[in-house]
Amino acid sequence: MQNQRRVVIDYVSPNINGGEFYIKRVVNEIVNVEAHILADGHDVLGASILYKHENEKNWSETRLHLDVNNEWKGAFTVEKQGLYTYKVEAWVDYALNWQHGIERKIEDNQHVTSELLEGIEYLKAIKDNVDQNDSFYFDHLINIFANDENYDEAITEAQSERLHHIFTKHPQKILANTSAEYQAYVDRKKARFSTWYEFFPRSASEQEGVHGTLKDCERLLPRVQKMGFDTLYLPPIHPIGEVNRKGKNNTTEAFEGDVGSTWGIGSKHGGHKDIHPELGSIEDFKSLIGKAKEHGIEIAMDYALQAAPDHPWVKDHPSWFKWRPDGTVQYAENPPKKYQDILPIYWESKDYKGLWKECLDTLFYWIDCGINVFRVDNPHTKPFYFWHWIIENVKAKHPDVIFLAEAFTAPKVMQQLAKQGYTQSYTYFTWRNSKQELTEYLEELTKGESREYMQPNFWPNTPDINPFHLQGANESKHIQRYVLAATLSSSIGLYGPVYEYMLSDALLGREEYNNSEKFQFTYYDWTIENKLTTVISKINHLRHQNEALQQTNNIKFCYIENDNLLAFYKWNDAKTNELLIIISLDDYGMQQGTVQIPLNDLGIDGNHQFQVKDLITSSTYNWQGEWNFVELHPTLPFHIFEINK
Repeated sequence: MQNQRRVVIDYVSPNINGGEFYIKRVVNEIVNVEAHILADGHDVLGASILYKHENEKNWSETRLHLDVNNEWKGAFTVEKQGLYTYKVEAWVDYALNWQHGIERKIEDNQHVTSELLEGIEYLKAIKDNVDQNDSFYFDHLINIFANDENYDEAITEAQSERLHHIFTKHPQKILANTSAEYQAYVDRKKARFSTWYEFFPRSASEQEGVHGTLKDCERLLPRVQKMGFDTLYLPPIHPIGEVNRKGKNNTTEAFEGDVGSTWGIGSKHGGHKDIHPELGSIEDFKSLIGKAKEHGIEIAMDYALQAAPDHPWVKDHPSWFKWRPDGTVQYAENPPKKYQDILPIYWESKDYKGLWKECLDTLFYWIDCGINVFRVDNPHTKPFYFWHWIIENVKAKHPDVIFLAEAFTAPKVMQQLAKQGYTQSYTYFTWRNSKQELTEYLEELTKGESREYMQPNFWPNTPDINPFHLQGANESKHIQRYVLAATLSSSIGLYGPVYEYMLSDALLGREEYNNSEKFQFTYYDWTIENKLTTVISKINHLRHQNEALQQTNNIKFCYIENDNLLAFYKWNDAKTNELLIIISLDDYGMQQGTVQIPLNDLGIDGNHQFQVKDLITSSTYNWQGEWNFVELHPTLPFHIFEINK
């Protein structure tokens, strides 16, 4: 039998795959909800968002408001970590419909005695729900609505804003309809705003030719803190396989003294739950975690699910690997790259439950040691539903844990990993260089559906990627690329110290570092400070001081008729922090242009003078009107303007 619902609720957003996956937010962030809501006829409708945290029994409610064309909008704030459920409810609001109708008749000079009597029924229906003052007010209205002697007062009160407000606040919701339920997962703020620094612990030694240790990493924590990084990511710290160990520059023959790839995990010294003996002990690692926290830094571990041929798993769990008829195992490949020192895991193993459990137990082991951030190596080469299971189980016990997906692959694959639960995602920013490329990519990330579930993390370089535009690049180019990452995205990362020292020697014709640290340790003078370390430090500290730089999606590109200048406006949700960022993409010459200021978004009258302050140089400029002139030089190829109205 058909029910009597009259209100249709359609196109509720945000939702991912009709609610199959949750959207993502961080604590105290806003969820903006929209829906198409309509009914037959011309009755007045009411609508609300109902939402609750997973630990709450009762729904909270906030009203939706009609925008245009039956499109309703509203918002609610998520205040706690964990899972929220939300839905849209809508109804014909008979009380407001009555008030709207009587207003029209009064405007037409009709006598509305009968309509006033009808209004009494709506007053009585909600009288028990209002507070004492409104209850006394209702008693008065009931009296004058029923008495012709008070007709003039009655028609005035029937149209009053006070009555409209009470009816809106206490709707009857007769024959209300509700949408499907959707979910939002709420993380801690670091899921959205983080500043990563990566270096190899074995290259942390003060002495040339000596393998670095975890204690050496402790020595470098003040440097990482001074540069403004809040996350220190360490490539794998586990024992490295000796069978098929790689030599320098990924050669297939290792000589005496070659230390191998840190991603070739596992040897006679242990596997994924062990630490390379030359780095130190588990006590040393826990000490590093504690010391890092004292400096406001979290240690991020690499979670790489693969094994060297001499990993204990190979002997103890041979079914976790796929064996050929001749008894050998196919080594890992990512054409044209070959990894003879790595055995890929066989995810279709009959003992997949044991395999999955060991992978989960490995995470729990390191979480118990104090790790809450993981960079996951090549997640796109493992089953999507495995990741859903892993992340769901980890988050259920440890909601602070953050997962960064290292997947430079097809867009839909990267998006699927994010849908399955990954907190952050590597991106194509590393290769986006021109104004058009950058603008189009940011529009894709921030204006499409993926903005609801995919948090990008921008890296100018990684140990795997030495992009062509950085090979042999000058200081200005390095500044430009870091400023782009740090202002376009709220989560960023840097592989150092090669970046700030501009060490970009590459293998011929390839985006790979020559003498890559993936296959050897390197000696650095970690005491060096230069213009890049100074600029990076300044920018990172500005990111912590300006909420507009602590999210990615609030961005609007500004017109400037110069393809070598990129201009964009960023703001926080409360619009108490508004920035205009202009970056020159020319690392050799001066560039100038006239930028179009988004006055409407800023709430600035075209005739009103306003001030912009460069947060790097502290210089201030008085601007007026929609168009204003800028000039940038390679020595400092950017402005980060704070807008003061």
